[in-house]
Amino acid sequence: MSVARFLRQVAAGALTVNAVPHAVSALRGQPFPTPFADPPGRGLSSPAANVVWAAMNLAGAGLLRRRTTATSARVAFGLGALGMAFVVAQYFASVPAVHGKRRR
Repeated sequence: MSVARFLRQVAAGALTVNAVPHAVSALRGQPFPTPFADPPGRGLSSPAANVVWAAMNLAGAGLLRRRTTATSARVAFGLGALGMAFVVAQYFASVPAVHGKRRR
């Protein structure tokens, strides 16, 4: 597998994992930070904005992932997903708005 294909699969895994908290928050009707918020990534966005952001992430992942069936592609996808899971967990643990605390 070429480096470009490997990186495409890693990015697809990362986008897929990033879609999950946004989709879950939207389905629960709860606001959650998105890049559309003020300030971006820290303020809260509406559930509708989270649906849009989750859909954009999944669409991007789908485009990057299409026509790939090799085991190495699945491994790269999994590595990207796992890496992004750690990044997302650490980042959102530090965002006060996610925990119901607002900055003053």
